[in-house]
Amino acid sequence: MKVFSSKYTFDYSWEEVSTANWRKYCPWNDKSTHVIAVDTLSREVDPATGILRTERLITCTQSAPAWVVSLLGGSNTSHVYETSYVSPAEKRVTMCSTNLTWANILRVRETVTYQPDLSASSPGYERTEFAQDAKITALCGGWQKIRTKIEDASIERFSENARRGREGFEAVLEMSRRVFGEEKEREKAGVK
Repeated sequence: MKVFSSKYTFDYSWEEVSTANWRKYCPWNDKSTHVIAVDTLSREVDPATGILRTERLITCTQSAPAWVVSLLGGSNTSHVYETSYVSPAEKRVTMCSTNLTWANILRVRETVTYQPDLSASSPGYERTEFAQDAKITALCGGWQKIRTKIEDASIERFSENARRGREGFEAVLEMSRRVFGEEKEREKAGVK
């Protein structure tokens, strides 16, 4: 098993980040062109806690290394199952995802959290902490060399995708702030 961890601080409030999170794979994000579809499978609010729980299926094109495809077969379309929890009371978004494609060969379990960065925030200047952890396990029986090579290649790809994902989400956050700001100005001016 290999582990990937990443932390980052967005210069946006938790409210902005948690709202823009639902637009992460929209046309504003030119870094997520590999995402073909995002299908919401279920969405419900727990009446006791106020936590919004959402299940989604994310369909992507993801080219695996040629040696992996030649060894294991497969296609460039992959599916990821994601469950997210938004707690307005705790100001925390937690997203847990797992791969469905090649799950019998490679298990990827990712957890992402967004929460206010209380150490660097002040009124009018709020920031949000992003934490990402992924556990990647190749399930190739006793073939240690192949298992290690698959895990190493997967960690490298995961790291590249994480960097692009942050860059793309920054663009979504920037566009969301601008669009919502323009809408607020129109509302103030009484324009519909």
